[in-house]
Amino acid sequence: MPTTALEIEVQREKSLKLRVKWILASFVALLVLVAAAGASYQAICEHHDRDRFPEIGRRVDAGGFSLNLNCTGKGNPTVVLESGLGIPAIGWELVQPKIAEFARVCSYDRAGYGWSDPGLVPRTSREIARELHTLLKNARVPPPYILVGHSFGGFNIRLFNQMYPREVAGAIFVDASQEDEESEMSEAMKEASAKSLRQLRRMDSVMGFLKDFGIARVGIERNLIRLNIPRQLRDELAYLELQKKYIDAILSEKESFDASAEEARDAGTFGDKPLIVLTAGAQDADPGVPQKDADEFFESWVGKLQPQLAQLSTNGSQLVLLNSDHLIPFEQPQAVADAVRQVITDSAEQRGANDRHRI
Repeated sequence: MPTTALEIEVQREKSLKLRVKWILASFVALLVLVAAAGASYQAICEHHDRDRFPEIGRRVDAGGFSLNLNCTGKGNPTVVLESGLGIPAIGWELVQPKIAEFARVCSYDRAGYGWSDPGLVPRTSREIARELHTLLKNARVPPPYILVGHSFGGFNIRLFNQMYPREVAGAIFVDASQEDEESEMSEAMKEASAKSLRQLRRMDSVMGFLKDFGIARVGIERNLIRLNIPRQLRDELAYLELQKKYIDAILSEKESFDASAEEARDAGTFGDKPLIVLTAGAQDADPGVPQKDADEFFESWVGKLQPQLAQLSTNGSQLVLLNSDHLIPFEQPQAVADAVRQVITDSAEQRGANDRHRI
């Protein structure tokens, strides 16, 4: 038994060190247990998902790499669906069957998305339009096309129309990006956008770790749960987004967004081709942006930027969907199908009038 003050102090230090070692060992053991549980969760879910979600469509060469193309329905012209940034072709799951009831319709995974191979970088709208054209040509999907572009996809279909104008019969913009939108943003909104890009870059650098230990899956599932869509579709979106090539692709598209905006600005108009602009009438909530800034931008989006898209054709119009936010393909799929039907009808009437005029 220690009898001196020094011996008592030494004994206390030894006891404290033992407690610290025990706490650290317990903490490490807990981390190992959590990591093992996360890795097991990821492995089980991934195995299960491979069985649940087989590839839909077929892979077609698009210039040295393959893109996944899914065409359904019958008719002419063919409707081509171009997704928004970060949304695989399965994002048209609620829209495509409705269009297939009256037309041939094709959705596809852009390079790096879904079941498609990675493509060339940078991922600008001009490059994406070129790849889409090569895909359709090699898949023997003949023009004319009715182009449908959601969000960032709006830039892509404008470039497609510029590069291959004789192959485009009409277009539908679904709450599509507009080249002047950044100039309408407040500094807080610009910072929120820049923060999102920084977070994506960090995620890209550690995607392997986040995926292997189930962290990325939990984060993606939490983000998707806010969508008012069937659980099966949410699960499939999560499965397809858990890929390094997918993160690389959307990162390149975001980093090239300004370049794509300038390409769209220089892409010209659609002439007199039938064109409908569907605009979200419900505002998206962004907790990182002051409500006043969000309100002012939304007013400009609905009343200024989106009408400018309708002015890309002398036969253009805008429809504001009051009960939908930006994700119209999920919120109002019937509205997209109805707009497609209208553009097909207008296009047929226009071709008929042109034929009578030539006679």
